Amino acid sequence: MEPHHSSIRAEAVALMRQGVPNHLVADRLGVPRGTVGWWRSEDRRARGETCVQHMDCPRCTGRAFDHVAYAYLLGLYLGDGHIISKRKQHHLSVTCDALRPGLITAAEDAMRKVMPLPSVSRRNRTGCVEVKSYTQHWTCMFPQHGPGKKHERRIVLEPWQQAIVDAHPWEFIRGLIHSDGCRIVNWTTRVVAGERKRYEYPRYFFSNKSDDIRALCTDTLDKVGVEWTVLARGSDPFNVSVARKASVALMDVHIGPKY
Repeated sequence: MEPHHSSIRAEAVALMRQGVPNHLVADRLGVPRGTVGWWRSEDRRARGETCVQHMDCPRCTGRAFDHVAYAYLLGLYLGDGHIISKRKQHHLSVTCDALRPGLITAAEDAMRKVMPLPSVSRRNRTGCVEVKSYTQHWTCMFPQHGPGKKHERRIVLEPWQQAIVDAHPWEFIRGLIHSDGCRIVNWTTRVVAGERKRYEYPRYFFSNKSDDIRALCTDTLDKVGVEWTVLARGSDPFNVSVARKASVALMDVHIGPKY
């Protein structure tokens, strides 16, 4: 016995034939998405229709895409992003701090602006939210994808990627800081006229184990006139620090704290 009334299935099929996406049909009729997907495939089979996977990959189709959004998304990917690329599972994933709703929304928006067709979803995890976009063509947009961890392999931008970063350096830096960076306020004390006073000063950090990714960060900071230093974590120089007042002020104009 079919778990859903035939009239519901008929209505679902009618909506899908009008071009309504599976998830919207499922939400409207209160039916599981998997069931709607099965109904769609059964309807196509009955009509002898071949399923064509639609895609809007800029690298494969040659279409124009949002370079500003891509520069930001590239920074997010190099920081806290990765791509799953298997036979039956393909998606771009960016991990965001659960306490930063603005960052989560910005990651979703960037994915949709670069490739509007793939579905984008959120997965709540302990202390973070995973923003995911499903299509195998993210490997076209991020050729840095490969086996193993990013800091264990060479990371070099393709010429077309470097041209986008050169045109939109601040968006790239913003993506890096929003993923593996932060803006904090340090403090110290000084004795002035015999009285100890507390002084606070902001600074930016970018922390990443990959020498190549840190170099991409510092090279881009150089291009926009931001002074930086490297601070070691133990014996490893994982931290890029921006602490000079003028450079912090410049970063505040273009980056600011996560939110």
